Amino acid sequence: MKKIVVGILAHVDSGKTTLSESMLYHAGIIRKLGRVDRGDSVLDNENAERERGITIFSKQAIIEHNDVYMTLLDTPGHADFGAETERSLDVLDAAVLVISASDGIQSHTVTLWHLLEHKNIPVFIFINKTDLIHRAHDELIRELSDGFGDGFADFTEADNDNIAICDEALLNEYLNTGKLNPELIQDAILHRKLFPCFFGSALKLDGTAKFLDELLNYTVNKNASSSFGAKVYRISRDSQGKRLTHMRITGGSLSVKDVVGSEKVNEIRFYTGGKYTTSDIAESGTVCAVTGLELSYPGMGLGCEHDIRETLLEPIMTYSVIIEDASLLHTVFEKFQQLEDELPELNVVCIDALKEIRIQTMGAVQLEIIATLMHERFGIKLSFGQGKILYKETIAASVEGVGHFEPLRHYAEVHLLMEPGERGSGISVSADCSTDYLDIYRQRVILSHIEEKIHLGVLTGSPLTDTKITLIAGRASKLHTEGGDFRQATFRAVRQGLTEAGCILLEPWYRFTATLPSENIGRLVNDIQQFGGTTTAPEISGIKATVHGRAPLNGMQDYPITMKSYTKGAGNIVLVNDGYDICHNTAEVVAAFDYDSERDIENPASSIFCEHGSGITVPWYEVKSRMHV
Repeated sequence: MKKIVVGILAHVDSGKTTLSESMLYHAGIIRKLGRVDRGDSVLDNENAERERGITIFSKQAIIEHNDVYMTLLDTPGHADFGAETERSLDVLDAAVLVISASDGIQSHTVTLWHLLEHKNIPVFIFINKTDLIHRAHDELIRELSDGFGDGFADFTEADNDNIAICDEALLNEYLNTGKLNPELIQDAILHRKLFPCFFGSALKLDGTAKFLDELLNYTVNKNASSSFGAKVYRISRDSQGKRLTHMRITGGSLSVKDVVGSEKVNEIRFYTGGKYTTSDIAESGTVCAVTGLELSYPGMGLGCEHDIRETLLEPIMTYSVIIEDASLLHTVFEKFQQLEDELPELNVVCIDALKEIRIQTMGAVQLEIIATLMHERFGIKLSFGQGKILYKETIAASVEGVGHFEPLRHYAEVHLLMEPGERGSGISVSADCSTDYLDIYRQRVILSHIEEKIHLGVLTGSPLTDTKITLIAGRASKLHTEGGDFRQATFRAVRQGLTEAGCILLEPWYRFTATLPSENIGRLVNDIQQFGGTTTAPEISGIKATVHGRAPLNGMQDYPITMKSYTKGAGNIVLVNDGYDICHNTAEVVAAFDYDSERDIENPASSIFCEHGSGITVPWYEVKSRMHV
């Protein structure tokens, strides 16, 4: 039996979960079609999901139909939970992108398309809610082509001519035989040359049966290995508080009592919504949840699989947590760390000096959900301070950062080459260090210390990103080097390098496409320039104009509402997260933060040397003259 994993994605309110329900219904998994608005859908089984009518966490359902075993992953549609959706993509063989016929391509639809493109995932399109608006299929497909490129073809009406022209091998076969070879169709879909489009109404079960059959028929299992491998994409807890590690088995099999790393698998579960069955084994091509693993994390690779650390969707706001009873600070922090297991984008930190917990979020809706989950699970009522834009920093120039830690009976020295990286590259870590300086074990210890911490820049104390860090030298003592000595020296080396080279402030940016009356172009262009952004030349068609551009988040957050106002409802703007770029008003932001890096005692740039039998602190600008290597 063919085993595949398919994810279903959409902009919120496009009917994604309803389509999932209809597929379960056609396959005979459920006897009654659930409704999101009634709160009785199989997959949205969390209280917060049913109350709000949105998907918050990815859900799993198993469909066995037409001799195919498919695991369906229903992912969140709201942009605030995009990071949860992104984590699920790494275990998919194919994705279903649901688009509302009445709403068309929306901002989060564009984001999802770029994610699928980046991860090279085959895509099936389901145009939903065609009962609410009657538009020709070719008109809707033309919109997809205009927005995303070529390769879209109507499979509902079996438009063979347009299917064939999407791929050269298909076209040659069609011209020679007059028929379309199913295997060639399958191959064209797999290599993203062909994107099958289906039309219907998930709520009324119109067109969904054929869609399910074709989806199962044309999706290929991309992972086929005899060696054991698995990808972890989610961590959750059941109603009894047991920690669950959700994973896709990509090769071989996993059995109960197998040892993974240093931990043993206690139980294997296969979920459909909130219900599950257990098994002694999980085979390649299946998705399961296992108990017994306490050290697992989303993106973790098991067996022959490597870790996946790259993320495109990241939080853009940071909030302080307001706790009425300050004595509960560390208790609340521990609960937040548990929640961070499931939502790693929170990046929870506790600042003891300020008696404050800070979290990062994707937006206001996610913040509300976090407060709800903390109250439901732990009985903790919280509020949050005013949200602030999450700035980041990158190193301004290449530098050798050095750190030395030598109080009495301790010793470690670290030298790091620190260089600016490409935008969006994050922190990359490597070693180019002779074993004459440090053995391989100690080199690995230093690299792990670089990766274990969110390093802060020296302008505003914001997280460091887009920096390449290479270990180039170091020294240890056979007698005095203790376990934590290299940790101290490594952190000080990073900080010394940043202080010497300086940092550049980065802020989140949006890409946008604005459609508005031609008479309002001047207002739009002027506003974007005021925000520090740029625009392309307007594309004018009759009384309407289309303008593309980029601008910082700071000015664009509420701009859709502003545009609706000055265009009297005739204008529309689609915003898409475009990562981080140089801050347009650095001096103003730095002044507002009022951060003094040399007074940040938790992140010192100085080093500790031994002099006359005791440790002395040497400031960052004198450290290099005292180094031992």
